[in-house]
Amino acid sequence: MAFVKLEKQGHVGVITIDRPEALNALNSQVLTDLEAVIDEVEGDGEIYVAILTGAGRSFVAGADIGEMKGFSSVDGKKFGVHGGSVFLKLENMSKPVIAAVNGFALGGGCELSMACDIRLASEKAKFGQPEVGITPGFGGTQRLPRIVGVSKAMELILTAKVIGAAEAKSIGLVSEVYPPEELMPKAMEMAEAICANAQIAVCESKRCIRMGMQTDIQTGSAFEAEAFGVCCGTEDKNEGMGAFLEKRAEKHFQNR
Repeated sequence: MAFVKLEKQGHVGVITIDRPEALNALNSQVLTDLEAVIDEVEGDGEIYVAILTGAGRSFVAGADIGEMKGFSSVDGKKFGVHGGSVFLKLENMSKPVIAAVNGFALGGGCELSMACDIRLASEKAKFGQPEVGITPGFGGTQRLPRIVGVSKAMELILTAKVIGAAEAKSIGLVSEVYPPEELMPKAMEMAEAICANAQIAVCESKRCIRMGMQTDIQTGSAFEAEAFGVCCGTEDKNEGMGAFLEKRAEKHFQNR
């Protein structure tokens, strides 16, 4: 039984963590299934944008404590490396990923949302790193300070505080908060807006942002200049600039 589902809606791939009886907790099988779906999305030329969400009332409630309780140090490191590598693969996908956080995003769930490019939340969403007797293991100590700053990340991790969607927005952890019934339609609306653009430029922009955030501004600017040059050699550049000069709203991007 696969715990991660993929549904294609036009050029959008909707990825759903589907283990609702355990609030979508991450165990080894869920991580393996997620990696397989990430690879499928990356390899599908018809998918331009992915939306990641959870089945039922939880996004991902955390890593599976039932599986972890018996871990030795070696087991724990192996599990952390496994989850960390899957989340890095998600983060480094060429295609944008929108997290539609519908409920609990705690521990590994918060870390999973942070590996996505854009986070949207339901008013019912809860975020935090409330690890029980351990550190975050899937990138929480690294991504959270990069997103919300060192002081706020220290506060959330060291106190194990759980926050609601409104506070998550106020600290920059999520971009927007919606009523539960509007979350997926709004995520789809955003995904379709991204799909309407020139995909070479979309992917190159994501790559520049991701790489630039890990280096100094001079190196990041060099990445950007290279990407700008790549895009200037595309047919989509001609179409986009032609539409601007001709004052026409409609564009026909071919992604080449």
